[in-house]
Amino acid sequence: MQAFAASSRLSYDYLVICSGMTAYTAVAEPHRRQILDLLRARERSVGELVGRIGLSQPGVSKHLKVLRDAGLVDVRPDGKQRWYGLRAQPLAELDEWLLPYREYWSGRLDALETHLEENP
Repeated sequence: MQAFAASSRLSYDYLVICSGMTAYTAVAEPHRRQILDLLRARERSVGELVGRIGLSQPGVSKHLKVLRDAGLVDVRPDGKQRWYGLRAQPLAELDEWLLPYREYWSGRLDALETHLEENP
């Protein structure tokens, strides 16, 4: 237990178990997806996210907390400012889960294309 307490970072799995929030639940909300889209390019402050998204500062902070609890973003304090950055691992897990659905739809669209070509 001491080794766990001494660890400076909690694992993603531990965060999800304790918070009850999953990456799937977190990305279901459009503003949170918008925040993730903005964080793809680089770290951003809450103030910058507020300006880009058009929500209030408390609203953006609430969404960032959900994203942090789901393990999708990290926060880095720098003096009085906090910088938020994207964590790739949970998103890779989402991508892996979506793969069979992409394959399913790709096959269905290929079949539609073939049908349309054969029946002009």
